[in-house]
Amino acid sequence: MEVRSENNIQVRCDKIPSQLIPRTRLQVWFFRVCSSILLWTCLIQLLAVCELWHPRLLTGLTNRIPWTSRPPLRLQHSLHSPPPLPPPRNYRSNGFLKVSCNGGLNQMRAAICDMVIVARLLNLTLVVPELDKTSFWADPSDFGDIFDVSHFIDSLRDEVRIIKRLPKKFSRKYGFQAFQMSPVSWSNEKYYLEQILPLFSKHKVVHFNRTDTRLANNGIQLDLQKLRCRVNFQGLKFTPEIETLGYKLVRILQDKGPFVALHLRYEMDMLAFSGCTHGCTVEEAEELKRLRYAYPWWREKEIMSEERRQQGLCPLTPEEATLVLQALGFDKETQIYIASGEIYGSERRLASLRAAFPHIVKKETILDPAELQQFQNHSSQMAALDFMVSVASNTFIPTYYGNMAKVVEGHRRYLGFKRSVLPDRKKLVELLDLHQNGTLPWNDFALAVRQVHEKRMGQPFRRRIIPDKPKEEDYFYANPEECLCEGTKCEDLVGPSNSSTLH
Repeated sequence: MEVRSENNIQVRCDKIPSQLIPRTRLQVWFFRVCSSILLWTCLIQLLAVCELWHPRLLTGLTNRIPWTSRPPLRLQHSLHSPPPLPPPRNYRSNGFLKVSCNGGLNQMRAAICDMVIVARLLNLTLVVPELDKTSFWADPSDFGDIFDVSHFIDSLRDEVRIIKRLPKKFSRKYGFQAFQMSPVSWSNEKYYLEQILPLFSKHKVVHFNRTDTRLANNGIQLDLQKLRCRVNFQGLKFTPEIETLGYKLVRILQDKGPFVALHLRYEMDMLAFSGCTHGCTVEEAEELKRLRYAYPWWREKEIMSEERRQQGLCPLTPEEATLVLQALGFDKETQIYIASGEIYGSERRLASLRAAFPHIVKKETILDPAELQQFQNHSSQMAALDFMVSVASNTFIPTYYGNMAKVVEGHRRYLGFKRSVLPDRKKLVELLDLHQNGTLPWNDFALAVRQVHEKRMGQPFRRRIIPDKPKEEDYFYANPEECLCEGTKCEDLVGPSNSSTLH
């Protein structure tokens, strides 16, 4: 028997014949391998425990963003490390709510917020919403292609249980058919409690196949109104890919100075839907009419374009927008970002705007084509980039008061009532026609335009309520006043005389 040392490890062994020495060395080597595996296992377990107690301890190692891709300091309010996740709300679920959103990005965004409220009110389990893939835009994007799914689920878990998919027993594969329906538009809490909740006792899974404006703007409990804001401003976070590129766009623009985001809603779908053909050729008007008839869910078919324009129901043309911008005091040095898809009539219709404002840019002219390639043919993902730039801009001006204009306006109010010029299109059409027919000189026209918009710059005002006419009253997501101030401070911001009628 002898004692010998191997790497400071004393091994006691008998003297053995020389031919058995290789076998003993193999055993030592095996011992070393096992020891290494054991040490690595302990290290991994230790790191897991550290991550459990300090969730962001390793974030700097695994989630770094190069400084060139980081958002400007002015935007970092939205990138602060989130607080620890709240404990999940413990409640007995009354069933599963499945929803299919319809419309463009911002219509679906507002609908998602509303569906979270419905799930909270009725104590339901919400399935991550499906996005519209059959509309005019034919965007194949899923929820997770636009929004951060894990953040959506985790950040709201203290209010609503959200799951990525239905349990297998409720899938079509097993012969289950969910009950499908469209809730009544602009419905209040009583409707959902008395008419919708009982359906879950019978069907367990209810599928809302339309979700646009299915919850009232007003008359909702304050805590639910605030939850609407929480979902909108905090729960719906774009994917890292969209955020990184969006912040890069904003940084490039801000490095050149202040900029205006012009939501030039002069796109084919809008013109076809609204029937507005002012400034179009006869051939273009016919093309838009054919498109309108091709989509059965666009109910109005025969539309008098000029009549709608006089009522302020048409988007401003690029030529009209040029005159309005000049009247508002923007000069040739103004940097203007066009937040929109393809302008109908393309560069021909942008000629006057470019002549007046040479510093016009779009995401396609700022970014390298390779950077946008992953978003091509995904209109909602492209719209998400425009959304981020519009929210961050020094001044936001929409030429049509549609879903994007309203939701961006609400975000800018939430960020401190940032300047948003909301055109009074009915009054503008009157002034534009008088100026263009020579009746109203330029100085008088410019003065009138500025006077009309003095109180339409995104200042605080009370949301206008019209009983029994919810479609005509102010939209919650354009002015979520319940989330902008608290208690008596709200009265200081919003006087009783402050109101606005938007066209």
